Formats: sequence, structure tokens, C-alpha cells
Amino acid sequence: MVHYKTISEWFQAWQLPQPEHPLISAVKTDTTAMMRSGDAVTSFCDFYCIAIKRVTGAEDLKLKYGQQPYDFNEGIMAFASPGQVTSLSVEKDLEVKQSGWHLIVHPDFLWNTPLASTIKRYEFWDYAVNESLFLSEKEEEIIIGIIQNIHRETHTNIDRFSKQIIISQLESLLNYAERFYNRQFITREKANHKILNRLEKALNAYLNSGETATKGLPTVNDMAAVLHVTPKYLSSLLRMHTGQNTQHYIHEKLIEKAKEKISTSDLSMSEIAYGLGFEHLQSFSRLFKAKTNLSPLEFRQSFKN
Repeated sequence: MVHYKTISEWFQAWQLPQPEHPLISAVKTDTTAMMRSGDAVTSFCDFYCIAIKRVTGAEDLKLKYGQQPYDFNEGIMAFASPGQVTSLSVEKDLEVKQSGWHLIVHPDFLWNTPLASTIKRYEFWDYAVNESLFLSEKEEEIIIGIIQNIHRETHTNIDRFSKQIIISQLESLLNYAERFYNRQFITREKANHKILNRLEKALNAYLNSGETATKGLPTVNDMAAVLHVTPKYLSSLLRMHTGQNTQHYIHEKLIEKAKEKISTSDLSMSEIAYGLGFEHLQSFSRLFKAKTNLSPLEFRQSFKN
């Protein structure tokens, strides 16, 4: 496990000149590296990294962020937050060429700025690399233009305006990335609907399996793992297409199943609640009433009437 504590250490590993600024750097990369069969590197950094890159010769290169594999033929913009584990391995000798830009920001650079707290609201920090952002040519020009502005600021004489200008540029980049992700959720509608259809099938299968009583309620992490996406990406996708996050979606499905059991069986409310995976009847009753404005017993009575 390689741990990059500083930007300088990361630059040294990539055989790049030392950064002009110790806490933020925008660097254009155009590298070629030979990787040998069996080579494997696992690493993580103490800083944020935004990458716009194109990789060739990497068909047999296997990269994972967390547990998710990344196909280098997909996506050109990816985000990694401090502590994100990356593993890289190859199964045969190959030459890998990489070109693009890296913007690296240490959390200390954000200290005493509003972005220090708001940067975590951007959900794409928690996306896997196989959920990369596909940029159009025009979008890529915008993003690279901002990175170049930051690059210029870090390579000029530092004055009292420098940090404010860089923070402003960084915030613009993040806001554009959020806009472009929103566009991607729309334009990749077919692929996204496939994920949503798989989610519905997986959730229904779990609720109908009879295993909820022993395994408990379905969780956001469970569903994301089944679909091979990150929880944040799944929630963002759902919110875009349904107006709900994943937790709300799961709750809706639970209530649908509860209504079915209440209206078609003589099971007690406790039996229904525990059968769905609730540990406490009160939790089930509270959720049911929040979603239907009726208690489970009131619903059963109204159905009979």
C-alpha cells in the first residue's frame, strides 16, 4: 500500500518536476510507462484529485477504485477524495500512454474558506471511476480552461488575491462538473433506466425471497453493491429520474409490500413488520403512517370497509 501524504510525493512518483505550490497544483501529463506482468500497486492520497485523461494501450490494464473495476475506454473525467484506495495491476507486459490534466488540491489549501465545508456536498467525490464523467468537446474545453487558469495562478507571484482567485476557479470547476453530470444523467437515459430496472427487480426479488426476516431491511449499500455502482451515484441517478433518493425508494417499495400483506393476509402487524425485516413494530408503524397518513391497523380497516 503506497500512501501519498503530500503533493510533492505524488509528483515524485510520477517523475514530474516539483510543484510550484505545495498545497495545490494543476499539471499537464503526457507520459508513457512500461508495466510488467504481475505488477500491482495499491495506493491512496491525503488530497483531492481531479483527472481529465485519455489512456491508450490499456486494454489489459485493470484499475479499481475501492472494489469497482474501471474500463479505460469509458469516461475521461474522474474525481478522488482523500483516502480513496486505488489498485492497479496488469496480467501481461504492456506500454501505457496517458495524456491529460491532473488538478490536485490538499485539504489544507481550503482551510478558512467556505469551500472547506461545502466541497463535500458534491456527491461525485464518492462515485467510482467507472462512473466517470463523459465530457463533450465543448464541456472539455470549459473544464480545461478553468484548470489552465488555476495553473497560471500557481505559476505567478503569489499575492493576497491568489488564493481567493484559485478558490473561485475551483468552485466554478466543481459547479460545472455537477451541471455536466446532471446532463449525463439525462443524455444516458437508456443506460440509466437499465440500472433503475435492475434496481426494481433486485429489490422486489429480495422482498419476495423470504430472507428479510433473517437478513433485515434492504439497505442502500446492499442495492448499490448488487448493481455494481456506488451508493451516491445510485442516489443521484434516482433523484434525477424519480425525485427520490435510494433510501426513499426502498421505503416506498417496503410500504407497497406491507400494503399487499396487510390487505391479503391475516398476519398480525408484528408478523408483517418482522417479516419485512423491521426489528421493532414501532419503526414499521411510524414509517407506514409517514408514507400513507394511516397506521397499519387503520389501513387494514379502511381496506375492509
